[in-house]
Amino acid sequence: MSGGVIDRPSPNHDERPAGATVDILLLHYTGMPTASAALDRLRDPAARVSAHYLIDADGAAYALVGEDRRAWHAGVSYWRGERDINGRSIGIELVNPGHEFGYRPFPEPQMRALIGLCHGILARHAIPAARVLGHSDVAPGRKEDPGELFDWPRLAADGIGLWPDVGRPVPARETLAPGAAGPAVREWRRALAAFGYEAAEDDAYDAGLAAIVKAFQRHWRPAGVDGVADGETQAILHHLLDRVGDAA
Repeated sequence: MSGGVIDRPSPNHDERPAGATVDILLLHYTGMPTASAALDRLRDPAARVSAHYLIDADGAAYALVGEDRRAWHAGVSYWRGERDINGRSIGIELVNPGHEFGYRPFPEPQMRALIGLCHGILARHAIPAARVLGHSDVAPGRKEDPGELFDWPRLAADGIGLWPDVGRPVPARETLAPGAAGPAVREWRRALAAFGYEAAEDDAYDAGLAAIVKAFQRHWRPAGVDGVADGETQAILHHLLDRVGDAA
């Protein structure tokens, strides 16, 4: 493949659903101790996992699955009514040990390579900014990647994805926490669902809702990932909803 991307084909892919539109760019971390272990696993037929691309910490980028094919990276997932996220997404794995093996910031060469790769993908596919997502966004009960150390603002500044206006005023809102119940919780669930998360209609702030809130915070409010819908967290979500409308 051109552009300095190294071909390392994986057998783990199949056809995209007929008529499927690629409209999600999904970012992951590998969550494995080494890059070689991650590359081996993504190319192991027995593992039945893959991604379209993998980027090492030094910026080396590998093409594993063609963009016209469905790579197997999202697993059980959901976004805005869709459950076959693999069928409509491009998946990029970033080499990082993850929370289990020594989570760390993503180095500059890796970020530069990611930005270049993303620009190429966005030129080939009409992916809205609000659909540049992390694995934890589409699978909040299972996944934490790419996590709170990933530099989402850097990507947004380069025209990749969405970032809230941090200079805006934050209106006072009632803090909602696990154990809360009532109409305010139901409205909070509706707002999360309108953006894309699988937040069912309910009055209870249960563990599932807390996991969704943590996923939201990991992406858009990484300074505090606690699963509590404080005023700032709620204001950020409503600000993003105002910006994206139906493009989320």
